[in-house]
Parts: sequence; structure tokens; C-alpha cells
Amino acid sequence: AKKHHRAVKIRPDRDDDMIATGKRHDFHVDYEVGFDDEGNILGVDFMFAARCGFSADLSGPVTDRALFHCDNTYFWPAVHAQSAPLYTNTVSNTAFRGFGGPQGMVGAERVIEEVAFAVGKDPLEIRKKNFYGTSDRNVTPYHQTVEDNIIHRIVAELEASCDYARRRRTIEAFNANSRFIKRGLALTPVKFGISFTATHYNQAGALVHVYTDGSVHLNHGGTEMGQGLYVKVAQVVAEEFQIDLNQVKITATTTGKVPNTSATAASSGSDLNGMAAQNAARQIKERLTNFAAEKYQVPRDQVLFLPNRVRIGNQEIAFADLIRQAYMARIQLSAAGFYKTPRIHWDRDKGEGRPFYYFAYGAACSELSVDTLTGEYVVERTDILHETGRSLNRAIDLGQVEGGFIQGMGWLTTEELWWDEKGRLRTHAPSTYKIPLASDRPKIFNVTLADWPEASEPTVHRSKA
Repeated sequence: AKKHHRAVKIRPDRDDDMIATGKRHDFHVDYEVGFDDEGNILGVDFMFAARCGFSADLSGPVTDRALFHCDNTYFWPAVHAQSAPLYTNTVSNTAFRGFGGPQGMVGAERVIEEVAFAVGKDPLEIRKKNFYGTSDRNVTPYHQTVEDNIIHRIVAELEASCDYARRRRTIEAFNANSRFIKRGLALTPVKFGISFTATHYNQAGALVHVYTDGSVHLNHGGTEMGQGLYVKVAQVVAEEFQIDLNQVKITATTTGKVPNTSATAASSGSDLNGMAAQNAARQIKERLTNFAAEKYQVPRDQVLFLPNRVRIGNQEIAFADLIRQAYMARIQLSAAGFYKTPRIHWDRDKGEGRPFYYFAYGAACSELSVDTLTGEYVVERTDILHETGRSLNRAIDLGQVEGGFIQGMGWLTTEELWWDEKGRLRTHAPSTYKIPLASDRPKIFNVTLADWPEASEPTVHRSKA
């Protein structure tokens, strides 16, 4: 492109693509842990060493987020955690779903498993012993107070609904009588911090136009990549105006309409862009309310937006009719919205602050069968209970949880990246890099969104990422 002064498009084949592109950072986690005879953890010392590749890329923030999640849902009374981003002769690793968080949590869960084995107790019992508290034992290693802790109830509900205790006894009896096929059962929690740890990224803009036929044009700074962001933000706007979703037209993200957009990442796309779009819609709605109150000589509180219509005093008119009247009265029907996440701050030099606006919680219980002769395994059953606050779209959120589990299952079981001594990737095709198939999903797969929580902070409709 530099030589010919023109744009160049490259279409590598699958092998070259897998060799050249950045991967999720693999970590070597070293730790020392102190605990008492009951399994109460007294202190942890972590070292997270990450393969970063030949350039820095986003390895610094990724390894930082691994440290942010080295506690997962557990209170460490004393903790020392550090990362080592390693320069290696391999492809430059980069951002990937979870952004270091899952690697940090795996380290925490390994500690729990080791302690449980050492004291001879069920790992779930050790997990519950070491959960964050609500009024005490609630300060993270980075000095943020956990104010929205609901992990105790999440785990209790899942433990009951998946019949954990009975199934554990059944598995123990099965293993005692099965020579080669062994089964295992684990229930693990998750606490994931929501926000960019680089505070300045936690902002978003949106542009909303209302046309004289009552239709709405929406543009915002988020990128749709199959996660349902466009639909969620359109729902927010439709809800503000009380119009049908098909009346909201979403156009592709462009800095020509909304400038200085943040990355659609950190699980913040709906939070940031939904709030910005809501802000724009409310500006227009405020103008319409003032206009209707003045035109029809009624108090502002007697102007109510109802499904596809507006009640003004004792009469109702179609939403499109109100828009046409406002246009004729020269009321501005366009607005630029903006949102910045409040309360967050982070001092990296001191290693303290409030990097996350809130936390999202969940738990999963999985049962496996393993052939001890061949290593072949089958996921017999998985039960997941996750909370998304007051979900903006339960169907989308369920799909995200299901997909996230399968992706994580592949990451931790079959998707092995193998480099030779010269730093060349040897697992660079579907024949050697095994992603999960539809047939690899759990035989029984129960995914539920908790219907009782709502965000403790004033997020968009009290939803969570």
C-alpha cells in the first residue's frame, strides 16, 4: 500500500490466517497459598506470566485484567499479585473475549481446588467459605468495595436446581463401580467487572432523528458483530418513544455521524451506547412534551407516551400525528446524545481505585465422563444460572451465555495452540486445531437467567452486561 499509494486488500487462506493473526494470551500461573484446616484462605501470592508475542499490542491491559480477576468471587485477606507480559518469538497476541479475565479466574479456581484437596473437603464447600461478604470481607485486591454481591444466592439457587448434592453422591457410587469410565462434577462461580479499565474509554455518543412519518433513524458508536447490540439499542429508543421496534432504523456505525467512538468491548456496548441513545431520545421527548403541553394547554404531567400514540389531557393522537404537528411548529426533531460512566477511576501506579462500575455474576455446574484409557470425554450435563440485571433482551442474553460456555469449553479442552521451537504455529487448520462441534455440546444443557436481580447502579433500564 505504501509503495503503490493505494489501498490493498489481502485474502489469506485459512492456514495463513490462523498463523498470522493474534490469539488469546496463554498464561503460566504460579502461586503460593496459605489456609487453615477448615479451608479458609488466609493469603495468596500470584504470578501471571503471559505469552505476548513479538509486540506489545494490548498485552499490558490484558495482563492487568487478569490481575483484576485473580480473586474471582473470593476474598483474599492478604494478596500479592503481579503479571509478567513476556516478549516471545511468536505471533503478537491480542484482545479476545474476556480480555484476560478468564485466565485470572482460572488461577483463582485452581487455588480453591488445591485447598479443597489438601483439607479433604468438597470444593464447593471451600468456594462458599471464601466468597466475598456483603457488609465485611468485601474489598478487592485493587481496593474497590464490592457493593452488589449476589453470588451467595446465585450459587445457592443453582446448587438446588441442578441437584448438586444428590448427583455428587451418585457419581461417587458410579466411580467406585466403573473401572475405566470416570465421572466428575464441579460447580464454579464467576464475578466479572464491567467497564474499560482505561477510564477515558467509558463514554459513548448517539444520533437520533425523528421523521415526519413517525419513523426514527438511530446511529451510535457501537459495532454490531452478531452479539445483538443494534437490536438492544434500538429497543431502548423504541421504548422511550413507545413505538414499534420496526419504526426504528439503525444505520451502520460511522464516525461521520458519531465521532470519537470507543471500542465495542469490555462488555460495555449496551451500557454505553444504550445510555447515549436514551439520552438523545429523551431530549427529543422532552421537546415534544413541552410542545404538546403548550399547544393543548395541559400540564406537562398530562402528556403521556403510550404504545404508538400520545395521550394529551383527555385525548389521544397517533405518535406520527404529534411528530407532524411538532414539525409544522418548527420543533427540533433531532438530538445528539452522550453518556459517560460515573463513579469510576483507576490509578495504575498505586494499584487502587474503582475500575468497574458494577459486577456481573453467574455460576455453572458441569458433569463429565472421561475414558481414562483414551482421554476421550463427554459433557453429560451443564446447568448455568447467570444474572443480567433487568435484561434488555432475554433471548439475546441467553444466546450469549450459551455461546460463551461453548467457547470456553473449547478453549479449556480441545483448542490447543502448539508452537515449535522456532515460534511457528503448527496447529493452524481445522485438522489440528479442534473447535467444538454442535455434537460436543452438553447432552443436557440448561441455561437460565435469574429473574430477580437488577443492576445496583442506574444503568440503562437497570440491565447488566
